[in-house]
Amino acid sequence: MIKYRYKYVGLVGLILYVLLMIFLLISGIGSFDKNKEGAVSDKVTITFRHFWIQEYNVPVQRIIQDIVDEFEAEHPQYKIQFEEIDQAIHREQKLRSEMVTGTQPDLIVMFGGAEMEPYVRANRLLDLSDWLEEKQLQQRFKDLSLWTFDEGIYGLPFEGNAEPLFYNKVIFNQLKLKPPTTIDELFTAVEVLKENGYIPFALGNADGWQSAIFSHYLMDSYAGPELFEDILEGQNDINSFSYKEAFNQLIKLGELGAFPNNVNQVSSEDAIRMFTNGEAGMYLNGTWDIVMFQSEQVLSTFKYAVGVLPFPKKYTLDPHISLAGGFTFGIGVSADLTEEEQEVALLFLEKVYSEQTQQRLLHEAYRLPSMDISYDEMLTGPIFTQVIELIDRVQGANQRMFVPYDNMLSPDVNEVFLDISSKLILGDITAEQAIYLLNQSLR
Repeated sequence: MIKYRYKYVGLVGLILYVLLMIFLLISGIGSFDKNKEGAVSDKVTITFRHFWIQEYNVPVQRIIQDIVDEFEAEHPQYKIQFEEIDQAIHREQKLRSEMVTGTQPDLIVMFGGAEMEPYVRANRLLDLSDWLEEKQLQQRFKDLSLWTFDEGIYGLPFEGNAEPLFYNKVIFNQLKLKPPTTIDELFTAVEVLKENGYIPFALGNADGWQSAIFSHYLMDSYAGPELFEDILEGQNDINSFSYKEAFNQLIKLGELGAFPNNVNQVSSEDAIRMFTNGEAGMYLNGTWDIVMFQSEQVLSTFKYAVGVLPFPKKYTLDPHISLAGGFTFGIGVSADLTEEEQEVALLFLEKVYSEQTQQRLLHEAYRLPSMDISYDEMLTGPIFTQVIELIDRVQGANQRMFVPYDNMLSPDVNEVFLDISSKLILGDITAEQAIYLLNQSLR
């Protein structure tokens, strides 16, 4: 028995030896091939996370992918790891936890204002002030206020935006409807459109933020900007008669059937199709959707059917025109990079924030430039031209352009704001309950 055991162990040892030699041989071949191909692992890699995954963002993703390809061709020793993620998951879950642990991406598509302030306070974002001064870029940006904290600049707006009221001029003419300039006229338009078989507002709230556009416009119309500014500074709360009125008007819109069935399950892409297919008379959303109004899937004449309006005023005699928008959307850089990684990230940013890129964003994706550039208005189309004219009007005397409320509220308060907006349009919550929940979140 003892003799047999030793023979067995010897056989096992021989097998293990042979397997070890095979493993070493394969490993050696793998190492040889890797070195032969140019030691890909030696490349300095920068991660760049974005959420340009919706249909209306396809042109933007294509432009940035082109820049990535060009950059890597010009600098073969560097690699940009371009990764995509759902916007809600990125903003509300993943990035928050990463900023706590210091595992955030190197380049981050994000929103300025209150959403990024905690990340600045935690020293997770790089101050770009010195780099902007060195490259003489700071003065070229139209507005850096939402990216500036304590005189440091912690991100750069990639594009501007506005949130006008788009309406179908053909439908309105057929129904002899006046484009609404007041809240009362807006309700009249909703009722007439509904009576004639149209969806008054094409709204897709599956992402949970689109309904908040209606909330902040009604809040602005009924209370003005001063009360909201006090709330942001901690000098007041939401509990005002004006905000109660505003929320009751949003409930009324839902009761009149202003929105599609199952609105909180409708995607933004489906809402756009309702508008471009002529099923809906109005569409309230951002200028980023203009590219969808002029896509190959839409009738070429539709772009001439679209009118652009500011959100209706409370009173006819009110001289103010309100328009939500600004330079809220951009790119931040992680503060936790090595010196070499930082150099690569900033070299790439220099290519992103160029005249050529801004031109492409304007003419291919119909995005408002965040930088001062020259462009040909003849190439932007009739809808974009109307938007520019509206912005020019709003930037005139006695007018105001305000930053969307969801970009000004802190993340925790904003989460409640989006939730109550989704419930108000269904009548699932009263105005008083909405105000109570918002006030609780502010404490």
